[in-house]
Parts: sequence; C-alpha cells; structure tokens
Amino acid sequence: MNHTHTQEDAHRQAKPLTPKVKELIERTKSVILATVDAEGTPNSSYAPFVQVDNTFYILVSFMAKHTKNLADGRKTSVMFIEDESATKQIYARERLTIEASISQVERDSETWNTVVALLKETHGKVVDVIAEMKDFILIGLHPTKGAYVNGFGSAYFVDQNLEIMEHRNDQNHQQK
Repeated sequence: MNHTHTQEDAHRQAKPLTPKVKELIERTKSVILATVDAEGTPNSSYAPFVQVDNTFYILVSFMAKHTKNLADGRKTSVMFIEDESATKQIYARERLTIEASISQVERDSETWNTVVALLKETHGKVVDVIAEMKDFILIGLHPTKGAYVNGFGSAYFVDQNLEIMEHRNDQNHQQK
C-alpha cells in the first residue's frame, strides 16, 4: 500500500508543465492528420499549420482525401510529434495527440486574411500561390481533448486548452 502511495506521489511530482506541451507545438511545423470518410475508411496525412489562440489552421486542397473528410465536418485526430532525428528513444518520442472539431473559414474573410498572412510568414511565399487556388480551403481545428506523452510511463490527459490534467495510467507498464 505504501508502495502505491509512493508511485502516485512520484507521478504528481513528475507531471510535466503545460509549457512543455506548448514548446512541442512551437517546434513543429506540420501536423499529422487522421480522418475518416463517410464509409469509415481511415486516411492519414499531414499539413503545415499555424496556431491562433487555441485553434490550429491548415490550408488544404480538395485534391487530397483528407480535405473532403474535413470539409464534411467529421472529427479528426491531430498529432504533433518530436522529430525522429532529435529523439533519444524511438519508442518514446514526445508527442501530443488531440481530438478536434472542425470549422471551415470563409475565403476573403478577416480570419482568412489574417491566417493566410501568418501561414505565409511561417511557411513562405508558396502560401500566396496556393491561397489563390480555388481548390484550397482554410480549416480550423479546435481541440476538444487529448493526450501528451513524453516518455515511458509518462502519459497525461490534456483538456481543450491543451492544459495537462492528470496522469493517464497510474498502473505504469506491466510486464508479462
């Protein structure tokens, strides 16, 4: 019983600060997207993003399967993950996975213009070209909940504000 209490105390003390989550996002230039179509067929892809307040914006083309899936208003899962070349242990890459609701931003609206300018500032002049293409739409990804992992036995639930809530598994990894 005392052993369990010690493990719980250790997890509370080891709980990462929310700034670590924000630092991971800041080090990431694109998000991995997981979407599903009307038949439930999964699709994974990626897109460069910018963050404004608590929304992640992506400019995506209808030539890609994920864009139709997103435009149809289905929920998505989005992952930010540490670069493979920067990790010390491939099985324990730092990552944030969030479930997100979706909104489409009206072309030439104030939000469109602001976000496209930020995308250009972040990802270069190519944004000017693709923003003019009619098959590209701007999608807002709004976090609803998620999980942050920064090593073995170090997984945490996060809320819609990407704030660390609690340790995800007080049992730790079990051996056979």
